[in-house]
Amino acid sequence: MKRSHSQLHSELPATELWTYEGTFPGPTIEVHRGQRLRVAWANDLTGPLPITAVRVAGATATPGRQGAEPLAAVAQLPPWTVVHLHGARTGAGNDGWTDNGMLPGEAQLAEYPNDQQASTLWYHDHAMGVTAFNVMAGLAGMYWIRDAEEQALRLPEGEREIPLMLCDRNLDTDDDGRLTGRLLHKVGIFDAEPQIVTLPFVGPFTLVNGMIWPHLDVAAQWYRFRVLNAANARFYQLELRDEQGTTVPGAIRQIGSDGGLLPAPLALSSLTLTPAERADILIDFSALAGQRVTLVNTAANAGADPEIMQFRVDETCATNDDFRLPGKLSRSFRRLDHHSMPGHAHRWLVVTLVPDRHPEIWEMAETDPVSAPTDGVIQVQMPEVDGVAGAVKTLRRVARRFLDAPTFYVEQNGWEQWNLLNLSGVAHPFHIHLIQFQITGRHPYDRTGFDPEVGGTLTPAVPTGPSHVAAEESGWKDVVRLDGGELVQLAGRFDGGSGRYMYHCHILEHEDAGMMGTFVVTPAEVMALSEHGGGHGH
Repeated sequence: MKRSHSQLHSELPATELWTYEGTFPGPTIEVHRGQRLRVAWANDLTGPLPITAVRVAGATATPGRQGAEPLAAVAQLPPWTVVHLHGARTGAGNDGWTDNGMLPGEAQLAEYPNDQQASTLWYHDHAMGVTAFNVMAGLAGMYWIRDAEEQALRLPEGEREIPLMLCDRNLDTDDDGRLTGRLLHKVGIFDAEPQIVTLPFVGPFTLVNGMIWPHLDVAAQWYRFRVLNAANARFYQLELRDEQGTTVPGAIRQIGSDGGLLPAPLALSSLTLTPAERADILIDFSALAGQRVTLVNTAANAGADPEIMQFRVDETCATNDDFRLPGKLSRSFRRLDHHSMPGHAHRWLVVTLVPDRHPEIWEMAETDPVSAPTDGVIQVQMPEVDGVAGAVKTLRRVARRFLDAPTFYVEQNGWEQWNLLNLSGVAHPFHIHLIQFQITGRHPYDRTGFDPEVGGTLTPAVPTGPSHVAAEESGWKDVVRLDGGELVQLAGRFDGGSGRYMYHCHILEHEDAGMMGTFVVTPAEVMALSEHGGGHGH
């Protein structure tokens, strides 16, 4: 990790950054399945954080501080870092535990077995309380695992396989309103009493691979793009538009999600990525020869300028492109559902937004019904199964903060279903360390029975429609979009490592504010002798 400088745009002064190996993004690391890799993440950073941080009462997606004074506590932050390889199956000691930060002159030694299918992972800082600042400063890079199944597809490679790391940034201005190139973390104040509650960061400038609004010259051929949403909080809904501003239908062919290849290609007119999600996509530029086509963000929070980047397609269709889109991709892929899963435990998490607090993730345990609304008690009617209405469950809060004692003790190699119920009106990207999972249910819910003032339900949360899991999110995942008023069910196997891991919202400001929890993976034989043996899900 080194301090560096980079021009984020040709018309800007150089920007000071914290980087891996002097570049932003950091180097793309490529390994083959089963190729064990050991990395010494050496902290050679010097000086203070290269970011000015302010809180304002007005709009935030504009350059400059709006007269707000820089936060002194942020200006004094030392280079305290820890690296997490996001999506990796690895032992807990190598996972980048958020409290295990290191200062300059120290190194974090990590070992990655890479015993998992071909996939697009990424590495980034995960230091407790300062992840949003450290990642914004430039501490992020991609990590690709390859395997024989992927190589047999003969996908575009070399100069036609390109990482696209998307994020947004803000910049400070001088007294004359000119951009200085200095990174600016400007967030809005949502509530000031009794404590300050801020909104997540969104910025006016979109970056691709560390450049603002870049262009790429491409041949009229198939290209493969590994797309990562590395933003602190911004959602991206990607569309490819021609020179007339019309969306090119089916231009994006998705072939993989977070955890690897899909069973078959999907033709998409738009692709949604929440923070930390990845998509492996193909684009055939032969039908767009001679055009300048633009990748745009059509999400609700796209900002004033939705343009992301431009592709400038050569006029001549290539005659040497022998790639043909295969009808099947991963022949090893098997779709999970609740009935076909091996024996498994159940967990419950509830996302809430209560007065005077940042959003929270509550760990829940099933309990007996209560006679009156109670703080920390949630009643929820289960979705209909095979035409039969679901039972009403009563859940009791057993943890609400990252600092609370762990309550989720998971059997190593065991399968589990996690039920995520969002009783807030805000969408969150939810990430579980160690595992890849599949989304087995996505159910809309009426959340009006939850009273934020009470901190519990007055009437049960009830399903309002059938489950719908989109085809593009039916593969292996490690991040899931959890919309407001929704129950999402996940299934996965907790293998590949043991020890203490984390789950959390991947909006970095929410994560830093404590929207994060702990689970402990333990061999069954040890759990049988442990006082935590009763921590199994039900």
